[in-house]
Amino acid sequence: MLETISSVVNGAAGAAKASTVTQSSPALPQAAGPALGFEGVMEQVAADAISTMKAGEAASISGMQGKVSAQRVVEAMMSAERTLQMAVAVRDKVVQAYQEVSRMAI
Repeated sequence: MLETISSVVNGAAGAAKASTVTQSSPALPQAAGPALGFEGVMEQVAADAISTMKAGEAASISGMQGKVSAQRVVEAMMSAERTLQMAVAVRDKVVQAYQEVSRMAI
């Protein structure tokens, strides 16, 4: 499951890298640190999603061992479920965008 999330996000980041358009505007001030592009944001989202999924797995294992309350297990699992649903939604949107671009007349 975690590999699927990583592959979805890596595919989206690769597509973004292939079609990167940079614009520089003198009206917009530059941030003190390096600005995250689409690829950086997707990598960060993937890392957060993977850590949430791992936390859900760890909570469920701890719950089975009796170390964590059932409420915390349910909260962690619901958070992991929301994360998985978000990853699937992002994947669907990336596929849909790719299909729309591929149908464009040149």
